[in-house]
Amino acid sequence: MSDQQLSLFELQQRVKGSLDDTFSMPVWVKAEISEMTTNRSGHCYLDLAETEPGTDNVIARCRATIWSYTFRMLKPYFETTTGQTFTEGLKVLLQAKVEYHEVYGFSLNIRDIDPVYTLGDLARQRREIIRRLQDDGVFEMNKDLELPEVPQRIAIISSPTAAGLQDFLDQLHTNPHQFVFYTKLFQAVMQGNEAPRSIMNALDLIYTYEDSFDAVVIIRGGGAQLDLACFDQYELAFHVAQFPLPVITGIGHDKDDTVIDLVAHTRMKTPTAVAEFLISGALQFSQG
Repeated sequence: MSDQQLSLFELQQRVKGSLDDTFSMPVWVKAEISEMTTNRSGHCYLDLAETEPGTDNVIARCRATIWSYTFRMLKPYFETTTGQTFTEGLKVLLQAKVEYHEVYGFSLNIRDIDPVYTLGDLARQRREIIRRLQDDGVFEMNKDLELPEVPQRIAIISSPTAAGLQDFLDQLHTNPHQFVFYTKLFQAVMQGNEAPRSIMNALDLIYTYEDSFDAVVIIRGGGAQLDLACFDQYELAFHVAQFPLPVITGIGHDKDDTVIDLVAHTRMKTPTAVAEFLISGALQFSQG
């Protein structure tokens, strides 16, 4: 038996001392946010992870904390720069102070964030999603569908509280030419992590009434630019691309197209622009 015996606390102190000596200054760390919670005091607690390239196998994981006074500055800075909500699933580059506690173990205290890194990763993910859709042979499928000359039976996917929904309905149903349109709302969540599944469920429901509609309109409007990430999700884009009815999007943004804009039959900037598109089609037909 060795003559040197350490108590658990003494061992932990040595580990702490070694880490303090090695990482006396903050370091920049690349990781993915796998879990995130914010408490009443405004402190943000993260679970950071790294997976093996090309797989979902986690090869490293640790806890991290962003104290409230730092989080109040970092969150809006990140979201304003990237146009993305600071949330789970993002790849981030964080400046962190390595910390070690004799009871709570290893953790990172986050001091800063580089949003440019996340922008690059999001762009890479978007390119990969587009490539997958092209490789799957579905990217142009909805565009190849024939839109009726006068699409009058319209299935709407939107939130009943969406700012753009009422604008769309008012524009469509009070058109000066008195064209008649039949519309039915299929409610869905239009922002956040629940949105892709909710919109897909609405599409599935419309599919059961496929013969009752000429086209599907997905409209949002009036929300923040931060909420657009949900429209860049592969499964949702796949659903839209292979849907058997033409899909028209009016998500209400003027900058970059989302992935579902790219795979939809027709992309318009706003819900009212979608209404004008439908009205103008009916007008052209009526004028022969």
